[in-house]
Amino acid sequence: MSEGFTLWFTGLSGAGKSTLAGLAAEELRRRGYRVEVLDGDEVRTNLSKGLGFSKEDRDTNIRRIGYVCKLLARNGVIAIAAAISPYREIRDEVRSQHERFFEAYVECPLDALVERDVKGLYKKALAGEIKGFTGVSDPYEPPLNHELTIVTSGETPQESLVRLLGGLEARGYISRQGAKR
Repeated sequence: MSEGFTLWFTGLSGAGKSTLAGLAAEELRRRGYRVEVLDGDEVRTNLSKGLGFSKEDRDTNIRRIGYVCKLLARNGVIAIAAAISPYREIRDEVRSQHERFFEAYVECPLDALVERDVKGLYKKALAGEIKGFTGVSDPYEPPLNHELTIVTSGETPQESLVRLLGGLEARGYISRQGAKR
């Protein structure tokens, strides 16, 4: 059985975290790895139902995702988290609880996020109609000690995936040949 680890995607809403998590999961499964994806929206619906968007509730949500990732990783699963996780301190706390942790900052400029936002949430937040929106009226603290930055406005999802897999291979988290059985 191959060693598990946590692959943590952080970035603003609409930056491409879920897209990249899905592509990475698909490719890693194709290579024979056991993979689970914890998407921020799905976790809020199922594991963190009832939490709001205060700093304390956001921190609790991220701690829960981190805990589940830790359990999965120690059992040989690649745990992929795709969550805004806006506060650096909590991301670093989660990192400190993992033996093997790879943080990918999915960066995208605000104008590109507004342009690709099919729900119109950024426009509403910029107009003051939505309060506490991360990256507009609520802070997002980019990571300082992450393993990879992916600027989704500058490359295709497939190009981002290739760079991500290269980073995971370079650190020995995965093998080009696939999982050891």
